[in-house]
Amino acid sequence: MLSEIVTLWEQCSIWLGQHAVLPILNFLHITKYTDTSTEIATTLMVGILQLVIIGCLFRPLENLIPAEKWDNRRYARIDFHLTWLMLVGLFPLFAFLIMTPIINYFSGISPTVGDDSIWSMKAQFPWLKNHSWVFFILYYLTYDLVYYWMHRIQHVLPWWWAMHSFHHSQRQMSCWTNDRTNYLDGMAQSFVLAGVGIFWGVSGEEFAWLMLLGELVQNFSHANARIGFGPTVGKIFVSPEFHRLHHMDFVPERPTLHNCNFGQVFAIWDVIFKTALYNEPIHLTGVTGDKMVDIDNDRGIIGVQVESLKRFWGSVTCVDDWRLGGVVFSKNYRPIHMKKPVNGQQQVLKPHVRTDAPLPIHKSSKD
Repeated sequence: MLSEIVTLWEQCSIWLGQHAVLPILNFLHITKYTDTSTEIATTLMVGILQLVIIGCLFRPLENLIPAEKWDNRRYARIDFHLTWLMLVGLFPLFAFLIMTPIINYFSGISPTVGDDSIWSMKAQFPWLKNHSWVFFILYYLTYDLVYYWMHRIQHVLPWWWAMHSFHHSQRQMSCWTNDRTNYLDGMAQSFVLAGVGIFWGVSGEEFAWLMLLGELVQNFSHANARIGFGPTVGKIFVSPEFHRLHHMDFVPERPTLHNCNFGQVFAIWDVIFKTALYNEPIHLTGVTGDKMVDIDNDRGIIGVQVESLKRFWGSVTCVDDWRLGGVVFSKNYRPIHMKKPVNGQQQVLKPHVRTDAPLPIHKSSKD
């Protein structure tokens, strides 16, 4: 049965590649620089598969064991539209029509002669090709560690937080929130993480499946579900309860926003680098302490991109742009470091009075 499914999948990707993708590549004259049409078709199909898994598996979990009970999903709806638009539209277009051709052109790689560059780890250590599980584990540990540190930088570099704050502004975090991303921020992340794949010599098709794995884990960890992994497994893998604390709204006892639980798949990095937070009640999510970030909840698909880009531009044109630390944004979109006195007074965040208060919040199970 499994072999039949695999065969059907391959036949569908070949057909889609030949009849839909290849004509576009030929029209744009970039066939020699990008991956094969079949690999691009596979990525599109993987995106559709991801949508099906989120909708049929993770979304029902939110109804069965919600972390928060909402009267409506007014804020969460936009994340659904951002997700399908990203997975079957913008990300495949960016990855194969922009990112991959540029990388292949400057590195001298041609998909017609194989996916491994001369200087990749797979090329330098050929035995990795015959030990796929070892290769996968080494690659994914590297990928996840790079993501952890990139994520920490996103929170302390003002111009990057200006964009990434859009992801955190969601008051109703759900299984669709993972792709709530400023597109410029997504491009920056893609180039960083693609570099890990190039370093290890991951092929285009392998990268698509590995991305599916990582993305599904993140879709699950963002779910509005009361799920923890217990005191042992919870120290290794990221659960919805663990990641929810990373998105918690401002509380007076923690004036530095979002300074915990940065891991994507493995919680072990937070444990090692002492950024892990456990044994907390379930918090509300959002960034209501910063009006210029919280305003994202009142914008549409285009408006949210515009608002986060305004914050980015206000940061990148400011002298405090590269000074590390948590910031809030002024009405003219300039970053204000939270520990920096203004007119002799310390900056103190005051969360909005929330009119979207959920029904009583459940206590967290102990990770």
